[in-house]
Amino acid sequence: MTHDEITRWLAGRVVPLDEPAPFRAALEGVRLVGLGEATHGSAEFFSLRRRLTELLVRELGFTTLAIEASAAAARAVDDHVRTGRGDAGQVVAGLGFWTLDTAEMLAVVEWLREHNRTAERPVRFVGVDPQHPDAALRLLREHLGEAADELLGPLEVLARSRWGRDEPLGPEVETAARRLADHVIAEGPDEVREAARVVRQAAELSCRPFTHTDPELTLGAARDRHMAGNASLLLAEPGAKVVLWAHNGHIGKGRIGGAATMGRHLADAHGAAYYALGALFGSGEFRAVPKSRLRRRPRFLRFGAPPPEDRLPTRTFRVPPATTPLAVETRLAAACPVDHVVDLRGGERPAAVAEWLATTAHFRSFGAVAGRLTASLAFKPVVLGEEFDGLAFVHTATASTPLP
Repeated sequence: MTHDEITRWLAGRVVPLDEPAPFRAALEGVRLVGLGEATHGSAEFFSLRRRLTELLVRELGFTTLAIEASAAAARAVDDHVRTGRGDAGQVVAGLGFWTLDTAEMLAVVEWLREHNRTAERPVRFVGVDPQHPDAALRLLREHLGEAADELLGPLEVLARSRWGRDEPLGPEVETAARRLADHVIAEGPDEVREAARVVRQAAELSCRPFTHTDPELTLGAARDRHMAGNASLLLAEPGAKVVLWAHNGHIGKGRIGGAATMGRHLADAHGAAYYALGALFGSGEFRAVPKSRLRRRPRFLRFGAPPPEDRLPTRTFRVPPATTPLAVETRLAAACPVDHVVDLRGGERPAAVAEWLATTAHFRSFGAVAGRLTASLAFKPVVLGEEFDGLAFVHTATASTPLP
């Protein structure tokens, strides 16, 4: 395959991010758009996804912003953006992740609130992650009254984030969560049944190991399956269209360690109605928890788990431009001098392009943790034509801004 031919093909499909309206044609007939990010800690991924979300809401009638955040905690954000109740900064801080406790996420919430003041159909804000079920447990306790101690006692342990600190919880926790769900489903209102469902999901995750000989039995596999299920439930509302923000690793329609990603589940369930857009950057900065912090806490590594990221300080990492032809970022940077989005799904594909999309390439991918010496080498293998329907690219990224 020739680098020049692929670059020309990409250049012919580029839509600049400062004028994204022509990209809407690629999303006709789509009801669920996944917007990814290469890092959790770069400001530009918040801004580009906000810009595309505004397009989806304004021109294509999207009704819901769902994000990789606590399903229980996000209810307070939804209440704020739809009614104005509560403080924007406080509800953002309550989402449970340092990755979202940023000035950039606050700006998104403030935009949603302003939009909803005059919108005929207010845009919902929803979390899809079962993590941090504290708010769901509080709601259930208020509803259950005298039965709360019996039904919730074995589940209060879920209010403390255990992932990465302790061994998986015992099967009695899952049993208690099923008993709670059975009780609530029989007589609870919608918001209470939803809380019980989230608690049951959190219980399953807390009882799963991080590694297993069967990758589908790991915590990560269960988390992606539940996030996909929670996102799919949002489409049951009449006329609903959902834009879903998460890391590229969740948005993509592939497998990680042999386990299906959230995007894979969504593609299986919705076919072409799901559009996966990965977001990449050429060079610059991002925030993450340094791996060196893990070495001081060997128990985090004992079970192959990440640390409780919210409790560890982050630092800013810097990476230079990618230069290898194997890097997707190299080709995107050459295709257009401004930040842009490109559709990979439709149109003709020359033989060289078809081969490139079907062959393993590499792009940068950082989660909540990064290594100071290895950050510039952190490339993930990807088969673009199988995993993504489109790509967004920003040439230079800057670190996100933590809220005080």
